[in-house]
Amino acid sequence: MALRFTRLDRPSIRRLKPGEKITEHGIAAERLKDGDTRYSVNIMVDGERIHRVIGYESDDTTRTQCEDFIAKIRRDAKEGRLELPRGRKIHLTFAKAAEIYLAHETETGAKDQESKERHIKLHLTPYFGNMRIDRISKFTVEKFRNELRKKGMAEGGIIRVLATFRHMGNRLANEEPPVIPAPFKMPKLGQVDNRREYVLTTEGETALIDAALNDSNSYIWLFIKMGLSTSLRHSEILSARFDLFEEHRRRLRVRVKGGNWREQPLSREMTEILIRERDMAADPKGWIFPNSGAASGHFDSMKKPFRRCVIRAGLDPNRVIPHTMRHSAITAFAETGADARTIQSFSGHETLDMIHRYTHSRDNRVDDALEKMERNRTEPERIDRRKPKNS
Repeated sequence: MALRFTRLDRPSIRRLKPGEKITEHGIAAERLKDGDTRYSVNIMVDGERIHRVIGYESDDTTRTQCEDFIAKIRRDAKEGRLELPRGRKIHLTFAKAAEIYLAHETETGAKDQESKERHIKLHLTPYFGNMRIDRISKFTVEKFRNELRKKGMAEGGIIRVLATFRHMGNRLANEEPPVIPAPFKMPKLGQVDNRREYVLTTEGETALIDAALNDSNSYIWLFIKMGLSTSLRHSEILSARFDLFEEHRRRLRVRVKGGNWREQPLSREMTEILIRERDMAADPKGWIFPNSGAASGHFDSMKKPFRRCVIRAGLDPNRVIPHTMRHSAITAFAETGADARTIQSFSGHETLDMIHRYTHSRDNRVDDALEKMERNRTEPERIDRRKPKNS
């Protein structure tokens, strides 16, 4: 059906002065400073914003060409809808596909849900949002990667965001029935250096604990002590319960990353601390970090009080986060000389490959020992004292 115009008619366009513009039905006519008239289109078709400059009056462009362009775009969109699965009215956008993906991940209790949701909400959806899934190309993904680099994101972080993007495409393409026809086209991601170079020193740990003892939050000291004494993650510590603590075996049963259960080995000191805390608790069979104001019944985050303690201890809050305690604890355990299997029992990693990122600390200790051995030796043999082989 032809469009009917009441404002954007030919007499009104001729009366336009430089800098003036008339818009109607998504068509705009703008008189430029040089007296020429520019025609453009700005419309929504199947949830996608289409903005095009159609041409200039000096090139014989008129409103008619704009109308023809809109008619063609809508006709093409209607033909494209014939290929859609039954029940779907418009093409799937990235934002909608992301909602479906996150819902499926939650239903199945998939791993790393928190980080996937963060990657999608903070980075992927703001960029790809209303793009049609079938129009996201490898080139588009490469442009997205360059945008993240311009914002200063580290290469490892970029790879993790793109890994979430790739997993989303693979997951939706392999659903029954498939949500999207094929996985996303991806550039090569490269490898992330998973070695954790920064761990707390003994002095740093002492300063952090001292700061926690003087903090207004009565639970932050226990949180930090458990973080430095075990390999538990932030959420795993806060969701621990006294009724899952076995003092005689020195084990604490916790629900860990991925929704599985495992037994965390405890040191004698940590065992004694938990016994004392349990004896003083209002509910000796309940949460170790209870919070009646939270829906879960326990504290869900200690980020704010932890940051206060880090600053008070004179440490860098951009480098020392709750997860730093896990790396520090596993590194300290590895430095005892324990073999990889024993480290795995302490850290809870699923594969031995994940353990190797902590062996750099032991490598450093070996290097230090070699240097000490050289210093303790007698005067080394000098090359210039050796006789030639042919003498």
